[in-house]
Amino acid sequence: MKIAIASTIFAIGLSGSMAAASADSMPGMRGHDHTGITVPDMKQAVDFFTEVVGCKKAMSFGPFSDDKGTFMQDLAGVDPKAVIEQITQLRCGYGSNIELFKYTAPDQRDLHAKNSDIGGFHIAFYVDDVAAVKAYLQAKGVPTRLGPLPVKEGPAAGQTIIYFQAPWGLQLEAISYPDGMAYEKGADTVLWSPKEPAK
Repeated sequence: MKIAIASTIFAIGLSGSMAAASADSMPGMRGHDHTGITVPDMKQAVDFFTEVVGCKKAMSFGPFSDDKGTFMQDLAGVDPKAVIEQITQLRCGYGSNIELFKYTAPDQRDLHAKNSDIGGFHIAFYVDDVAAVKAYLQAKGVPTRLGPLPVKEGPAAGQTIIYFQAPWGLQLEAISYPDGMAYEKGADTVLWSPKEPAK
């Protein structure tokens, strides 16, 4: 029953996002390039994404700051005295990139957001076998949640998921749908998938 309710909520969200997608678009918009994440320790984060998840480091640059003006506030909406100590960009298989930020700022907070918090988020990675990923993560000492959870009803039927966490609390997910999902039959728009990047 809980899975059916979750599938219904997913379907409502999906139909709402499809309606939004059919509206106007930013000129020349081609797709999702990267997700930016501020981390407490750059080495720890890079090590986790490269040595556990399997991403590859592409480049690092920085620092950026403005001791006298409001450049940082004007550019990124942060405290004028904020400093970006380093930015590192990662490529993660056939998907959009991840951009890690190491900031210091006078008003910096440590949020540790849950998935249920407004503004909370997670990053999902498509994998071939969620059960194998759970065993792998547990062997690496990475905390995992309930699962693998197969979704058997509703528009998301066909997917299997498990949530896990980075050492600093970032929420992540492994997802697989080797035979697609139920909503795809007759759908005008299908979600982009790293297993079939050109579709």
